[in-house]
Amino acid sequence: MKFSLDEIDRIAEKVVAEMLQSDIKVYLFDGEMGAGKTTFIKALCKALGTEEVVNSPTFSIVNEYETRGGNTIFHFDFYRVNSAEEAQNFGCEEYFYSGSFCFVEWPDIVAPLLPDNCRTIRIRKNDDLTRTVEII
Repeated sequence: MKFSLDEIDRIAEKVVAEMLQSDIKVYLFDGEMGAGKTTFIKALCKALGTEEVVNSPTFSIVNEYETRGGNTIFHFDFYRVNSAEEAQNFGCEEYFYSGSFCFVEWPDIVAPLLPDNCRTIRIRKNDDLTRTVEII
């Protein structure tokens, strides 16, 4: 799906509709620095009913958000994590298997810890400043 920034909420609502029909709870976000991973996660959280400010957890590693319906969303950024062991010591597996939505930026480092039933959302920045989102 190709979209511009002013269409992001509409695209996020479509993606959330698919997410809610699935039993998959862990979503891995793939894209280069500046592709819009955090921006898209903000839109997904909004579509899921989060009223809180959604920020990148680059320094905190994980941020927790509540939806209006009382559900929890965990947003991870593993950019600064050096190994799967470091993430394991942090306790990330408990989040991954919690049954709550987990949105994971820079997931490669924690690949050995991830559940088998994850879905990847690939975000690419296009030359015309639009983005392309592909759900794998």
